[in-house]
Amino acid sequence: MAHLKRSIVEVKAEENCLAHALVIAIAKVDNDPNYKAYIQSRKIRHVVEILLETTGIDLSNGAGIAKLVRFQEHIREYKITVYRGLSCEDIILEGQVESTKRFNILFDDVKRHYHVIAKLTGAKARKFVCTGCKKSCTSDVTHACDQMCSDCMAYPPCAFSGVRLR
Repeated sequence: MAHLKRSIVEVKAEENCLAHALVIAIAKVDNDPNYKAYIQSRKIRHVVEILLETTGIDLSNGAGIAKLVRFQEHIREYKITVYRGLSCEDIILEGQVESTKRFNILFDDVKRHYHVIAKLTGAKARKFVCTGCKKSCTSDVTHACDQMCSDCMAYPPCAFSGVRLR
């Protein structure tokens, strides 16, 4: 799928692909000037080594849910969502942090490899993906979600949702 969609950034590294995916995703969210270099596997090795060293995570035996949780505990200013496929039922892990900075990672079951979802709407081929329930549809107007405020569309729902003042 990473080969077919432009909105999915293929991580080319064979080793430490999760760490590479995290560095690329963070660079995308932060508009890092090195983002394009990271995609092309340039300038990224040193940054990945620093990430692995500061977290103390060893990816030599692969990266599963436990290591994803440890990365999320270390990178608390970003909310990480990991997908096995591109439907809302395919979410493997969703970080338990409240942050406006979010990014999505795609896990390839067959190759046991991680990639970056640069644009979730493009990857799902939909115009709207709800930040609350992760469901996609053709328009935000037609989407009804219990995870968002019905008045201001904030996520999570406002405490006074449904109370209208003149």
